[in-house]
Amino acid sequence: MLLMAGSLIAQSRLPYFLRGTWKMENQEVYEHWDKLNDRTMKGFTYKMADDLMVITEYLDLSRTGNEITYTATVLNQNQGKGITFYHTPSDSSFVFENPEHDFPKRIEYRKISDKEIFVTVSGSGDRGFSYTMNRVLQDVAQRDTTIANPNYDVRLAQELEADDYGMKSYIMVVLKTGPNSSTDTQFINQIFRGHLDNIRRLAEEGKLIVAGPLGKNDRNYRGIYIFDVSSVEEAEALLQTDPAIKEGLLATEIFNWYGSAALPMYLDYSDKIWKQKP
Repeated sequence: MLLMAGSLIAQSRLPYFLRGTWKMENQEVYEHWDKLNDRTMKGFTYKMADDLMVITEYLDLSRTGNEITYTATVLNQNQGKGITFYHTPSDSSFVFENPEHDFPKRIEYRKISDKEIFVTVSGSGDRGFSYTMNRVLQDVAQRDTTIANPNYDVRLAQELEADDYGMKSYIMVVLKTGPNSSTDTQFINQIFRGHLDNIRRLAEEGKLIVAGPLGKNDRNYRGIYIFDVSSVEEAEALLQTDPAIKEGLLATEIFNWYGSAALPMYLDYSDKIWKQKP
């Protein structure tokens, strides 16, 4: 079973750098990971035989609160049940342990660089082994028999953090009328000028990728935001930079949203089609 680790990474986060495909040095053994959201990553181990992919193991990384678990389900072993290892905090690597398991009992993943990982798998006594894994890009992906799309661009998919369906998780915010019922026109105009300026700033930083008003409705819904961030907490912090929200002219409802990973790409075009700045 293969897992990659990084140095000095916040231990309450999953190792998102695992995303993509990795190859064991000097062997035709690979591992592929996708990030589903900020709490879950899914992966699988496979071998290449006669240009066909043979899956040998399914993998799961999950975060509940500050606890991270790593579960490996090896095909044709353990009656199809997964073995779970529990994360042990470390400053320089990701370590997962299960003292009750026969072998392995401990798996350590140390990031050497963005393209190289060192993995140590150990049990009782001196039993164990270690190996290096290297990041794989287009060459293996072209032979990946799970790819049904002839237009698939592995580099673009990795750059956009797309999963196997070309999707990723975002945070969507519904803006609605807030509790501040001020009728001071000068105050309202000043605050909403800052509201629009803040939208522009967040878009330029690549954090806010969709923003726009809603039509008149009986729910007092005013508009929507879609943030390209990994957690509700991060979105909440960004919302507090909006003066209309801080002053209570707008209130918010926050949702996790799953959409196309290519969504941020439209921003480059949107800056070429407006005549008048709002």
